[in-house]
Amino acid sequence: MARCEMCGNDYDKAFTVTMDGHSHTFDSFECAIHSLAPSCAHCGCRVVGHGVEANGTIYCCANCAHQEGVKGLEDRV
Repeated sequence: MARCEMCGNDYDKAFTVTMDGHSHTFDSFECAIHSLAPSCAHCGCRVVGHGVEANGTIYCCANCAHQEGVKGLEDRV
């Protein structure tokens, strides 16, 4: 069995995610998301989908980007 690096659970169905050349072991997608997904620069939620990016800053949606003064981003076109 493998131990989840996020919660410490020792689980027989753990999986490994390789990101930027580093391997990480988790027992659930929830732990993987909490550990690896970026956070929105405005509201702090984890960006699980595509999100939007401006000047190297990641936001969960165009609305959060607009609230930070970013112009020209849309969630749908």
